[in-house]
Amino acid sequence: MAGATTLGDFAGAIGIRAEESAIVAELKAGSEDAYAWLIGEFHQPIYSLVYRIVTDPSDAADTTQEVFLKVFRGMKHFHGESSLKTWIYRIAVHEASNRRRWWFRHKAKEMSMEPSDNEGVASAMRNRLVDEHDSPFDNVMHEEVRVRVEEELRQISEPYRTTVILRDLEEMSYEEIAEITEVSLGTVKSRLTRGREALRRCLTAYVVENGERIGLRAPDLRASGENVRGLERRASGIEVTR
Repeated sequence: MAGATTLGDFAGAIGIRAEESAIVAELKAGSEDAYAWLIGEFHQPIYSLVYRIVTDPSDAADTTQEVFLKVFRGMKHFHGESSLKTWIYRIAVHEASNRRRWWFRHKAKEMSMEPSDNEGVASAMRNRLVDEHDSPFDNVMHEEVRVRVEEELRQISEPYRTTVILRDLEEMSYEEIAEITEVSLGTVKSRLTRGREALRRCLTAYVVENGERIGLRAPDLRASGENVRGLERRASGIEVTR
């Protein structure tokens, strides 16, 4: 049985690679249908990733557009050393990180006239993180926790924040993160541990103060090293098997 399962997984992996190779060939040939598929498949997750790094909706939209321009222009140089998704995410992280550095050097010196955009956080993640079948109360609690996690996540320094985002929100494997960020597996795991610990410290006071109301207990959070998505889902009552 184990051998059959392994063989089935292997066959499935071959099928996925063959399908991706066909898509890449179409993209390199300039197929409009292939590019429409690429946009439909990756635009929302890439925007969400970029938004969490740059934290400004306008900058995130501009950066996402730049990411896809680079994908289109660079497709001829893509030779399949990594998966198409990993390659696109690597470009996205690179562009978002550059945009964030530019923001700190230039734009941060300006005083914003716009109000804080918590609603931008909600719209960027609603489709991925909100269970439409929850009760109104659960949705409110979930929204509150998610927004607070997003706010605290912004305070985590790089490269720990991006590592936490890729692992706990994008649910990418350690190997994929290593390819995207171009570091070793050991470095990925170290950054993830430090990023989660920094986020835990930021959130502990909030959980202690509001834990009973939102259905979380601070000792559980400290002891389990629970990740970001797990915190949000437990608060909304969604059961997750990982």
